[in-house]
Amino acid sequence: MLELYGAEGCPYTKELRESLLWDGKEFVEYDVEEDKAALKQLVVLTGGGTVPVLVEDGQVIQIGVSGRGCMVALPSAKEEKPLS
Repeated sequence: MLELYGAEGCPYTKELRESLLWDGKEFVEYDVEEDKAALKQLVVLTGGGTVPVLVEDGQVIQIGVSGRGCMVALPSAKEEKPLS
C-alpha cells in the first residue's frame, strides 16, 4: 500500500494526490501539519520536512513533484522531550 505524506496547503501534495487518484492507485494519506506522529515519521523517513513524500513498503519512492515541494515546520527539540 502506498503512503502519501503531505500538507493540506501544499499544491504539490494536491498534484500528487490527483495523479494517484487518476492512475487508480490505492494509498493512505497523512497530513503532517495535523498529525504529529505522521510528521515524526516523515522526518524518520527523509531526514527533513519536504512534502509530498510517497512511500511504498516502508521505502521512500518519491519526494516532491518534478523537483518541487513544500517545506513544513519540523518538531522542535522541546516537543520531543517527555515532561518530567
